[in-house]
Amino acid sequence: MIAAALPHDWEARFIDENMEAATEADFAWADAVFVSGMHIQRRNIDDIRRRAHRLDKPVVLGGPSVSACPDYYPAIDYLHIGELGDATEKLIEILARDVTRPAKQVVLETVKRRELTDFPIPAYELAKISDYLLGTIQYSSGCPYTCEFCDIPGLYGRKARLKTPEQIIAELDKLVALGVAGSVYFVDDNFIANRRAAKDLLPHLVEWQKRTGYAVTLSCEATLNIARSPDILELMRQAAFASIFCGIETPEPDALKGISKEHNLMVPILDSVRAINAHGMQVVSGIIFGLDTDREDTGERITQFIEQSQIPMLTINLLQALPRTPLWDRLEREGRLDQDEMRESNVRFKLPYSDVVAMWRECMRKAYQPEALFARYTHLIQATWPKRWPRPFSRQRYSPLNVKRGLVMLAKVLWRLGVVGDYRRVFWKFALPQLIRFRIEGLLTVAIAGHHLVMFARDAVDGRANASNYSPKLRVADEPVTQ
Repeated sequence: MIAAALPHDWEARFIDENMEAATEADFAWADAVFVSGMHIQRRNIDDIRRRAHRLDKPVVLGGPSVSACPDYYPAIDYLHIGELGDATEKLIEILARDVTRPAKQVVLETVKRRELTDFPIPAYELAKISDYLLGTIQYSSGCPYTCEFCDIPGLYGRKARLKTPEQIIAELDKLVALGVAGSVYFVDDNFIANRRAAKDLLPHLVEWQKRTGYAVTLSCEATLNIARSPDILELMRQAAFASIFCGIETPEPDALKGISKEHNLMVPILDSVRAINAHGMQVVSGIIFGLDTDREDTGERITQFIEQSQIPMLTINLLQALPRTPLWDRLEREGRLDQDEMRESNVRFKLPYSDVVAMWRECMRKAYQPEALFARYTHLIQATWPKRWPRPFSRQRYSPLNVKRGLVMLAKVLWRLGVVGDYRRVFWKFALPQLIRFRIEGLLTVAIAGHHLVMFARDAVDGRANASNYSPKLRVADEPVTQ
């Protein structure tokens, strides 16, 4: 998006360091280095800054981490705080005039945000699209709810700002033209932040899917109370939405009330999950350990909930207090923030810290045992997938490129999981019925996601992975090799 918003005569390179590192030649080519990231990427961001500064290149940092915590980044040349807007225009003006590093840090904060209707189509062509399993797209920004732990209202506002359906269709057309295959993910924090707008967009998505031969499936994030809108769920089904990420956080009503997430209780949680499943969509859930209402048996109750709900994929985190949230303000008043960067969380829990971490690790271990995980995925395939909207055998889905890509992925999956993997028997028990029925797409979807979850959980249990996707905890493996 930022590359697309730059002046048209500026050249830009896009490098995703989750995929590959920028080379010294990339830094030498650039006049300026723009970086974005989340808190968990804080160490990587600073490493990019060091590499750029070795060649005396100015570094500009924008995005969610710096917008919430500018003090994390004292050595960056330019801080862009907030969304695309007047700060972006000021930054472009400065760099157009002078690309030497400033004598001291320059902080630019957006006061007037650019309307999403004025956003350009992202420069997707700069990314190596074929390397991604998911394409991403943004429809809205902001969320009306004020969950205690969430920084979205503070960063992006409570009133959803929107693109037009025509913009979304144009972006989807571009993604597919560039070779996106499989799925496109709506990265909105809450797809139904404006329900009327979502209902207006969905028929356009349905017609787009028909026009393109259902080239991709769609996914999004939404509050669990979407279960109260069967009309929206049915339109999503027809638009080939495959999954919805819902921040369930905890199955315990008292805990939900404590974190200002009572809207999860409008319908019993398990009923909400089943209502979404009944429209052919998988629920992906967020779960949080370390809430003030947690007890010694919370881990057991969450494990039971996972078994009862049959949700295959869950992001199971320790509570992390983020700046610009009600949780941060409350814990700061109570003297319960701990900035020791060797801890798994910056929250001083009501329960002993070691007990909470051990409870989290045990839940991760149980949830992502290969036998338990693939059993939940098998239930998903048997109980939910038959209710999906039928997708045609179109030339878009079964193009030579897609078929070749699928066969390469299948060969790698069968080798990595079925031949040299240490849970081969579990894998084949799941995979053989899919192969016999020629459900290759489903096999790949489950095998790749499942393997990631199994390996990530092992790292978590052994202490090699952070216990929160928001935690910038420093680990030995994170220490930069370049000084």
